[in-house]
Amino acid sequence: MAEEKTPSYEQAREELTEVVRRLEAGGLTLEESIELWERGERLAALCEEWLQGARVKLAAAMAQRGRPDPGGDEPF
Repeated sequence: MAEEKTPSYEQAREELTEVVRRLEAGGLTLEESIELWERGERLAALCEEWLQGARVKLAAAMAQRGRPDPGGDEPF
């Protein structure tokens, strides 16, 4: 089996949006719905990983410039 390339944040978000659209549209078999749901869960986790990485990079860049850590609750 070929190794699946990790999509960029934008690609994962776009595919996740499509998964949600298809699930909301209905008309799928139970098996199809479960497969899409599982794919959506993997994509959501991947997006969260990308965002967490971006937060870490932002905090490091701000620390180098002597600015306080933006924190988890502050907007970017």
